[in-house]
Amino acid sequence: MTPLAGYLLLSAMLFAIGLAGALTRRNAIIVLIGIELMLNAANLNFLAFWRFGEHPEALAGIMFVIFSIGVAAAEAAVGLALIIAIYRHYKTANVDEVNSLKG
Repeated sequence: MTPLAGYLLLSAMLFAIGLAGALTRRNAIIVLIGIELMLNAANLNFLAFWRFGEHPEALAGIMFVIFSIGVAAAEAAVGLALIIAIYRHYKTANVDEVNSLKG
């Protein structure tokens, strides 16, 4: 197996675990953790293709990863703020029990 295939296999497993966690769990925090795992799998793909590409000195892959980490941090901050607001209103973090976002 080539090193690139190993990285892609690891990334696919991370993405599958994140997708399963995001789709099967009812707790909103666990759903956010699943989404973060999927974003980290995408970051691993960016780095693997950058490293084993034709021009690894171009640093384009690292720039994509840094941008993606910034987007993931903003997503986590907004997501946790929404979860806190929903918990204060509904007294639960279960996504099945929250059926409307009316004030």
